[in-house]
Amino acid sequence: MISATVAIQAQFYHLDPMQVVWHGNYAQFLEQARCALLERIGYSYPEMAASGYMWPIVDMRLKYVRPVRLAQTILVEATLVEYENRIKVDYRIRDEKTGELLNKAHTVQLAVSVETGELSFDSPAVLIEKVRALL
Repeated sequence: MISATVAIQAQFYHLDPMQVVWHGNYAQFLEQARCALLERIGYSYPEMAASGYMWPIVDMRLKYVRPVRLAQTILVEATLVEYENRIKVDYRIRDEKTGELLNKAHTVQLAVSVETGELSFDSPAVLIEKVRALL
């Protein structure tokens, strides 16, 4: 499938009182990788809106394996695993130096018509065409 990876360095403002990255910040890390993936496909958020759909996240799951600490550089890889009826992206967060797995996650997004606000059970043809062109 199609993947994209971003490098992120943990900053002081990412930390919680235990001096590890606060669990809520992982959603931002996933978002950065997902945006890179969508740009690679050619279906970024502005292109989604232009196609007449918004794609809210309806499910997000994270499995914390090891903590991320201050100044640690991580690689966040986003891989498209479903695209025909929904967008499902799997993520792996690894330490840049060692390759050690730190977090596993996935998100699910559903197509909603911008015009009507109604849920679509099929992905728009433009997304399917863009993905298939890269496979």
